[in-house]
Amino acid sequence: MHTVELLALSATVVYVIVGVSYKLIQLMNLGDVYKSEKDKNKRNPNQYSVDVIVPTYNEKKDVLLDCVASVCAQDHDGPIKIVIVDDGSADKRGFYAVMEKYIGDDRFTFIELSENRGKRAAQIAAIESTSGELILNVDSDTVIEANVVSRLSAAMEDLSVAGVMGQLVAKNYKQTWLTRIIDMEYWVTCNEERVAQSKFGSVMCCCGPCAMYRRSVVSNLIDKYKTQMFLGKESNFGEDRHMTVLMLQAGFETRYVPDAIARTVVPERLVPYLRQQLRWARSTYRDTFLAMKTVRGMGLYVAFEIFAQWAIQALMTAILFLSFGLAIGGSPVPVIIAAIIMMMSLNKCLLLVMRLSQARFIFFVIHTPINVLLLTPLKLYALMTISDSRWLSRDIKST
Repeated sequence: MHTVELLALSATVVYVIVGVSYKLIQLMNLGDVYKSEKDKNKRNPNQYSVDVIVPTYNEKKDVLLDCVASVCAQDHDGPIKIVIVDDGSADKRGFYAVMEKYIGDDRFTFIELSENRGKRAAQIAAIESTSGELILNVDSDTVIEANVVSRLSAAMEDLSVAGVMGQLVAKNYKQTWLTRIIDMEYWVTCNEERVAQSKFGSVMCCCGPCAMYRRSVVSNLIDKYKTQMFLGKESNFGEDRHMTVLMLQAGFETRYVPDAIARTVVPERLVPYLRQQLRWARSTYRDTFLAMKTVRGMGLYVAFEIFAQWAIQALMTAILFLSFGLAIGGSPVPVIIAAIIMMMSLNKCLLLVMRLSQARFIFFVIHTPINVLLLTPLKLYALMTISDSRWLSRDIKST
């Protein structure tokens, strides 16, 4: 056996060991997401005043109306204010339709930015014009269930908690094979990765479609949030992850609430999906570097998770390129490696099927070749172009 073949097989064995260890430790920590040793100073969550922010950019009229209607249907007994921010849309029909319908409703405030400045700028404009104790961000293509505000508010009873997120579901999951895969990916990310992180009060990203923050904490972090720079360039994306990391750095907890469900639109075609993943990968790399400064304070589990995720990604990148070179030379080793990785993935899918009694998860095995052949080189490219702050799905003017 040649040296390169041995190296590729060795990397695969290490990949399996790290991957299985990571998954087992993750599953061992799928405990009660609500309990905390720091739980104190509780108050009735229905007493909280909540500002719901909905940034919108060129959103379709029906989609935005559905989003706003779901916000209006919340069962929270406390005061709710709703701020709709148009981020300099070229097509304002959705924004104007919402304004026309709700202009006489005292709960609503409408803000129209003169130019497209990005989601973060839209959020800041809304935050600076409101005063509620809690801030809920809802993406304009997202519909939230009626109990979302009350469920997330209840998780904020612990004053050590600065941010919480709900469970994300693909609103359009029936549209294509890809939306079905993404919906399953969201379930795994939320109900395994986020649940384990939440047990330690360190959810690494309170995802933007449905994330609630404590205003008193946001107010102290707003200047850092406004002026995020990376390698001398302004960051125009990854606002949800950056705010979460800032909160963790400040010593607060972040949590996940699985029964606060938000249904969000996901990419239906492969190219938009890959663009989204490229943007997310750059954001993850940037804020992981930032989080490394305080990783000790986040606990042993989070430190292990960050290490495991980076190790898995590095090993998969090495395996992919070594296998590609071996395949060109006619070696059978890449076939063996592919079989090992697919078997590992199939076992994970079968475990999901048995745990959830949902046969659909057997098809989640399709995500493995997408991850290996497309997302792995894409993430390497994201690391190599980490300073690129373009949104990719739209043009954003510099502020």
